[in-house]
Amino acid sequence: VQLQASGGGLVQAGGSLRLSCAFSGRDFRSYSMGWFRQAPGKERDFVAAISWSGGMTSYTDSVSGRFTISRDDAKNTLYLQMNSLKPEDTAVYYCATNFASSIRRVITTLGGYKYWGQGTQVTVSS
Repeated sequence: VQLQASGGGLVQAGGSLRLSCAFSGRDFRSYSMGWFRQAPGKERDFVAAISWSGGMTSYTDSVSGRFTISRDDAKNTLYLQMNSLKPEDTAVYYCATNFASSIRRVITTLGGYKYWGQGTQVTVSS
């Protein structure tokens, strides 16, 4: 499995960005997906996750209501729509995936993912 994240950039506070993560190598439809982020000097933290059915999602509290995770199985692509961005959202964002035995399974832990993308930088200026 290979993941390629893109879409990061520099944006002013209050602005929006959409991150994409292209998936290849296996049947995308059987894999749960997630986004994590890592700010300088900090640990990599969970941001959002989606089941392989797309029917279940989970968000960390700080982004709930501002970020939306989605997937397009026809394009083998995961998305993270980020609105109302804040300076504290500045980080390198990573997409991750792992095979899911359950159609409704959402993986929210770092250790629950086997495959990781290379990361894309998001910088929010105040």
